[in-house]
Amino acid sequence: MIRTRRDAAAVLLSLTLSLPVSAAATSSPASAAATTAAFLSTSDVRFAIPRPTGRYDVGRDTLHLVDGDRRDLWVPTAGARELMVSMYYPAGTGGSAAPYMGVDEARLLLKGQKLDTVLPAERLADVRTNARVGARPVGGRHPLIVLSPGFTLNRATLTTLAEDLASKGNVVALVDHAYESFGTTFPGGRTLTCVACEMVEKAPTDEAEKELLAKAAVNRAADISFVIDRLTRPAGAAWKRRQMIDPRRIGAAGHSLGGNAAASVMAGDPRVRAGVDMDGTFFAPVPVSGLGRRPFLMLGTKAQHSPGSADTTWLRDWNRLDGWKRWLTVADSGHFTFIDLPILGEQAGITDPKAPLSGKRSGEITTAYVGAFFDRHLHGAHRPLLDGPTPANPEVTFQNP
Repeated sequence: MIRTRRDAAAVLLSLTLSLPVSAAATSSPASAAATTAAFLSTSDVRFAIPRPTGRYDVGRDTLHLVDGDRRDLWVPTAGARELMVSMYYPAGTGGSAAPYMGVDEARLLLKGQKLDTVLPAERLADVRTNARVGARPVGGRHPLIVLSPGFTLNRATLTTLAEDLASKGNVVALVDHAYESFGTTFPGGRTLTCVACEMVEKAPTDEAEKELLAKAAVNRAADISFVIDRLTRPAGAAWKRRQMIDPRRIGAAGHSLGGNAAASVMAGDPRVRAGVDMDGTFFAPVPVSGLGRRPFLMLGTKAQHSPGSADTTWLRDWNRLDGWKRWLTVADSGHFTFIDLPILGEQAGITDPKAPLSGKRSGEITTAYVGAFFDRHLHGAHRPLLDGPTPANPEVTFQNP
């Protein structure tokens, strides 16, 4: 089994252990789970997404998109490819608090990671967000950034980044890809499970698994292009606030497989001007010809994504990138550093001994560097943060092999 799935289970498990590191090291899994369950049942902590750092408040809408020109890759009998999309946008006041995820989605995510007896689904579903449903949008036209989550993960796990980017003046389309998360709820009360996960798990060899994940990345690239089509078409756009989007300024970013998808969509869709891969293996490689001199940011763990580390696809594809590029690695980070889970874990006093970077710093580094990248390449603003190492961010190394 390749790293993508192994790390998902290991990191989620460590994030939910509420024991101090010293106690966890000497406790059996059964006693650790029992202590965790007791802690969670009595704790009055309410998990919350950090306040965005930009100047705007954030609004959120939810879309259900159906691509009638494509059959679903994983379940062809289901018919057309379906997506759920959370639209984040810079807003003024008004609206009601946006939910984090549904209880069914939370339950299936925890069950998929074998944590359903450790963390109540209601606790995960009840995470407090900053976005407001129906908030009044600000004026003007704004860049569009499409975000794709990691394989097996619900789109909600990228909420911190989505809200922060929207607060900085971007429209953000955060996508859930059907049958690629442990649980995503669609209209009509349908909660689709991860058929793709089962297919990858049953692959007879690592090579066969990598081939499936490469197909998934390319399929996600088609999803992203379809989302862009539906959001920017002059007539009949899927989103009622279409006029907020500047179709000349579009970016894509993602975590894990979603990061590979960001590169893949740039390879085939010239409308996407800039992309970010957050700790994702390039199962679908960057073309030898490059990405048309468009900018790309690689942001990953120091242990797994430094030059010479186990994931050789980063060095291969770094050499193929033909535009502005940065390869940044973060010390003491783990595969999930770039999403919500470390942030929420720290709020319960949890530390992952394999990735000791704090949840607070995880969120700060991710939003600062990804935000600076899109500020530079979609807003035309100079951001010295991207010029080289800074004393305020000693964890971040600029790689230049």
